[in-house]
Amino acid sequence: MAETFEIAIKEVLHHEGGYVDHPSDPGGMTNRGITKRVYEKWIGREASEQEMRDLTEETAIAIYKKNYWDRNRCDMVEDASSPGVAYFLLDFAVNAGRQGAKCLQKAIGANADGVIGPKTVALLKTMDADYVLEQMHMHRQKFYESLKTFKTFGRGWTRRNDEALAKGKKNGRVNRPS
Repeated sequence: MAETFEIAIKEVLHHEGGYVDHPSDPGGMTNRGITKRVYEKWIGREASEQEMRDLTEETAIAIYKKNYWDRNRCDMVEDASSPGVAYFLLDFAVNAGRQGAKCLQKAIGANADGVIGPKTVALLKTMDADYVLEQMHMHRQKFYESLKTFKTFGRGWTRRNDEALAKGKKNGRVNRPS
C-alpha cells in the first residue's frame, strides 16, 4: 500500500504543478494542487499568499495522504481491486473532492454517496479492474463536461483523465508488475 501511494503521489504532483491563482478557478489560490482553503484547515489559521507560494512538497504529500488517500480508503480499494483503481480514485479526489469516490461508486453500480465503505468494497471485489477504470474514466469525463469552467480548463482535465486511465490500466506504471 505504501508503495502504491508513493508511486501515485508522484503522478498527482506532476499533474498539479506549482503555484497558481487563476481568476476562473473556483479553488482560488493553489500550490501543488492544495487550495488555500485546504491548507488553512491543515494549519488551523489563515495563510498568506507567501505561505501558499512556499508550500513544500512534503506538506502537500502529508495533506494528500490524510485528506485524500486515507479519507477515500484507497488502501482498501487497492486490496479489493488494483493499485491502478486506487491511483485513479486518488487522482480524481485530489482534482474534485468527493466526486472521486462518487465516480468509483457510479462505475460499479453502488450507491454514490461519496463514502467508500464495506458495501462499496465488497462490490468492487466482484469487478474487473480495467472495466472499473474505463467506467470511472467515462463518469469523470461527464462530470468535467458538466462544469461551467469546462471551456477554460476542459482540455487539461481531459488530458489528465486520459493519462490517469492509461496509468491505471494493468500495464500502466502505477500497477505492480505481474
